Amino acid sequence: MAFGAKKIYPIDTKPGTGVGVAIPFNAPGVFKITYTTKEAIKNNLINFFLTNKNEVYLNPTFGGNLRAFIFQQINTGNLDSLKEDIQYQLGLYFPSVIIASLDINSLPEVNQINIILKYNIQDTGLSDTVEIVFT
Repeated sequence: MAFGAKKIYPIDTKPGTGVGVAIPFNAPGVFKITYTTKEAIKNNLINFFLTNKNEVYLNPTFGGNLRAFIFQQINTGNLDSLKEDIQYQLGLYFPSVIIASLDINSLPEVNQINIILKYNIQDTGLSDTVEIVFT
């Protein structure tokens, strides 16, 4: 048995085969295609953060629900609650994503929240960062 073996998704070995769609949806035509699992997971995480709960048909609990915080005071209690909810939801909907760090920084003077998620993809050795600026 090999120790430290890395998992390679089979579709990543086929150049020119699309894995998912990229965000934002502004390619010529309809969608910009992603060609690697790393890109697809990053775009899926961005989609998660930009989706509110009850927006996905037949999956009402999916989403980062960030817009629910628009009219709330930015304080440590709200940010801690948001961080716990995001960690729980990511564990539920993205089991192959291992959170390396999740930082939520607030700028109350401009009513802005910055979310920085550093993550690893299980068994692949791939890592990436997603940054969301929410105002």
